[in-house]
Amino acid sequence: MWGLRWTLAHVCGGCGGRSLTHGFGNESKYAAIARETTNLRLGTAVTVLSTQDPVRLFEQFSTLDLISGGRAEIIAGRGAFVESYSLFGHRLEDYDELFEEKLNMLLALRDNDNLRWEGSLTQTVSGMDIAPRPIQEKLPIWVGVGGTPQSFVRAGRLGLPLFIALLSGPARFRRLVELYRETAENAGHDAAALPVGAGGHFYVAPTSQQARDTFYPYYRAYFEQNMPRPVDNFPRNTFDEWTEPGGGLLVGSPQQLVEKLLEIHSALGNTRYLAQVGLGGLPFAETARSIELLANEIIPAVNREIGVALAR
Repeated sequence: MWGLRWTLAHVCGGCGGRSLTHGFGNESKYAAIARETTNLRLGTAVTVLSTQDPVRLFEQFSTLDLISGGRAEIIAGRGAFVESYSLFGHRLEDYDELFEEKLNMLLALRDNDNLRWEGSLTQTVSGMDIAPRPIQEKLPIWVGVGGTPQSFVRAGRLGLPLFIALLSGPARFRRLVELYRETAENAGHDAAALPVGAGGHFYVAPTSQQARDTFYPYYRAYFEQNMPRPVDNFPRNTFDEWTEPGGGLLVGSPQQLVEKLLEIHSALGNTRYLAQVGLGGLPFAETARSIELLANEIIPAVNREIGVALAR
């Protein structure tokens, strides 16, 4: 269930006073990580495909796959922020159609050494060999989704793995995952074999009170500065409610977060969880301690409960 390393790839620098990165240029980070590791899967928390060139993206991740010995993956999504559309010359009116076409082009690149593609919102390619090719027979491409039912339907129709950004508690997404699997089955795919992943904001400390008291000011700063729509105030009582059982924010003691991860697994049947750490300027020492508790206490406990053999 565990062992992935992802980096964020949101858009864009200086958007509406926010400081965000587009995701281009992460290749050097991936290469450095690949050199120092042997087992970690490498990919983005979300690659905002709508404002990227699928050919360039495929070549970048194929190169990473070669460097890492076959450990690269892509999570392709539309993203919550829209400023990048005008920055890269796209129209918001094409929001859904642009992602659909670019996703299909990315799949065509993955599945064919020689690309023939007639684009409407993308370029037309009249038969070109695309190189390099990845080590993996099929470079894994997941569809990243929020809460839009059409996004779950799209992933199911295409038979692609699903990755859910838990913007709220898991109960909200249970029916959407069922819709995803029903759509996949109706499209002729083996729905039971399609993996589901989930992820969200995460901080753990030895006690619940310590976790909440430490993380709240940083998460408040993150939330007020980085939401797609400006937020003037993020009160403590809202924060505390989100950390309660059933909430989508994983902040608390190791035992509390084990219980919340098992709740997510029970609701969604996910085989992966992405813990997004270090938000809002949380000091590195606090982030590192949180990661150590995740690795040493939470992951083993969750894996024992769901019957996953622990790595040796």
